[in-house]
Amino acid sequence: MANHVLDETDTKLLNILQKDAKMPYAEIGKKLFVSQGTVHLRIKKLTEAGIITGSRITVDPVKLGYGVCAYLGIYLSQSKMYEHVSERLKQIPEIISADYTTGVYSIFAKVRCKSTEHLKNVLSNHIQNIEGIQRTETFISLESRIDRPVLLE
Repeated sequence: MANHVLDETDTKLLNILQKDAKMPYAEIGKKLFVSQGTVHLRIKKLTEAGIITGSRITVDPVKLGYGVCAYLGIYLSQSKMYEHVSERLKQIPEIISADYTTGVYSIFAKVRCKSTEHLKNVLSNHIQNIEGIQRTETFISLESRIDRPVLLE
């Protein structure tokens, strides 16, 4: 079912779920003017098609003590080191996302730490010791204003 074509109801359903994945199927059904069973079946089909890949709870990292958000531009010594470096970065829990990119950096990563001292430790004792990383550039975020899912039209 890889060729699933979204209709208007699917699009609205995905937008609702992206805003609140815990909303009961009955409530979603009321918003979409369909039955709870229809919601269940559509979610099942969207999951089987690989469009829905999971669900998650969003927490406030600052309230959990992770108040420092930084972005890392990572230069690889050779592009063939990408797989090795990516696997090593996955092992560092403070790295919450990493993208293979075009442009100046080979990898652009987002890191959450408790303090700048914690960030310094992660950089110097973990990230910069990975074979294949030539160097890094760090950008500390002062504020995040926009963090939203992709809403469908």
